[in-house]
Amino acid sequence: METTTSSPVTFTTSAIAEINRLMKEEGFDQQKFLRVGVKGGGCSGMTYILDFDLRKEQDILFETEDLNFIMDKTHGIYLTGMEITWEGGLNSRGFTFNNPNASSTCGCGTSFAV
Repeated sequence: METTTSSPVTFTTSAIAEINRLMKEEGFDQQKFLRVGVKGGGCSGMTYILDFDLRKEQDILFETEDLNFIMDKTHGIYLTGMEITWEGGLNSRGFTFNNPNASSTCGCGTSFAV
């Protein structure tokens, strides 16, 4: 299993704060890592994955100063250069993905095409 400090994805300060808050909640499984990735589906062809999961053999562990996360090594082609942010307002709340690799995105913000 590979480990690196060169992260293909960046997180805003608000995203890091929210992820760290979630990881400190009672009952959080400390064996799990933040997983960033993609899967087929959604209205534009691919959907983002942002979840907590156990590390798998094909995962790369990215160790950054503010936040460590795992990603399947084959997902980098779709996610390199992406920024993840957290919107905490009343009108829009949740994680958003700014992906320069996406040729189009759906109105939901979690589905994209390349």
